[in-house]
Amino acid sequence: WRDNWFEQEELDRHKLDRKIASELHWLNRGVTARRKRNQGRLRALNALRAERQNQKAFIGDVKLTTTEGNRAGKLAIETKSIGKTYDGASLVLDLSIRIQRGDRIGIVGPNGAGKSTTMKILTGYLSPSEGVASIAGYNMASERIAGSRHLGYLPENGPLYLDMTPHSLLSFFADARGMSRRARTERIEAVVDLCDLGSVIHKAIGKLSKGYRQRVGMAQALLHEPDVLIMDEPTAGLDPNQIQEVRNTMNRLGKDRTILLSTHIMQEVEAMANRVIMINEGHLVYDGPMNKLAESGETLDQAFRRKTEFIDTI
Repeated sequence: WRDNWFEQEELDRHKLDRKIASELHWLNRGVTARRKRNQGRLRALNALRAERQNQKAFIGDVKLTTTEGNRAGKLAIETKSIGKTYDGASLVLDLSIRIQRGDRIGIVGPNGAGKSTTMKILTGYLSPSEGVASIAGYNMASERIAGSRHLGYLPENGPLYLDMTPHSLLSFFADARGMSRRARTERIEAVVDLCDLGSVIHKAIGKLSKGYRQRVGMAQALLHEPDVLIMDEPTAGLDPNQIQEVRNTMNRLGKDRTILLSTHIMQEVEAMANRVIMINEGHLVYDGPMNKLAESGETLDQAFRRKTEFIDTI
């Protein structure tokens, strides 16, 4: 009996030792696996930190070199002999203009005259085939990001996210521009008040009238407090009441910034601009005040026809 008891005790000890060894083995494997996972996570985190630091350094370099304010002083917009050619066809030819801060300028001309092409060159959307276009002293072909900090752009039929509300859209663009929470709140409140969007601020954009959608587009363009506001056909497709609303908004905006708008309707320029630039077939045909455009006894429409040599072929 005694021998059997000792033999059983020895067997139990061996079983216990094997069990402990097995537990230690799996424990070590688990520790090793966790260590490898943690090391992988650490490497990924360090790589992310390094990438983030490089990004911050790059952004810092851009800020140091490109956001020192308006380089051109009182000069807001300038083009020097710009031209644009598509497939051998010249859309804009040797166009040179200078626009001071605080001016409200209307670019007019018949359809196909080169107005929208000029706008796209000024905003950096297109590069000129020749010449230089500048906003606040920044070349919009080579320094577009710096120049765009001073520019608000509302293209014709400006794209909007129709399922968003004006508030969510403005918040989205504020985040995209890297605004702080405080700056975002202040700027959204300011542009909502300026563009009179308070009554529709939480209503889906898709349910708004075209006039209100234009206001939302203006609010987005003004969100970052640009020095220059460029708008392409801002009243296209609007009814008379909506056109008047846009005019009122433009007059409020023009008090402390430069506004450049394009249209082929002379009455729009007369209502919203203090200077007119007329383009025909890519050429500058008039640059001056509205009151000197028409000759004695001539209406604005007649002056438009005379300057653009309009020929009715219908």
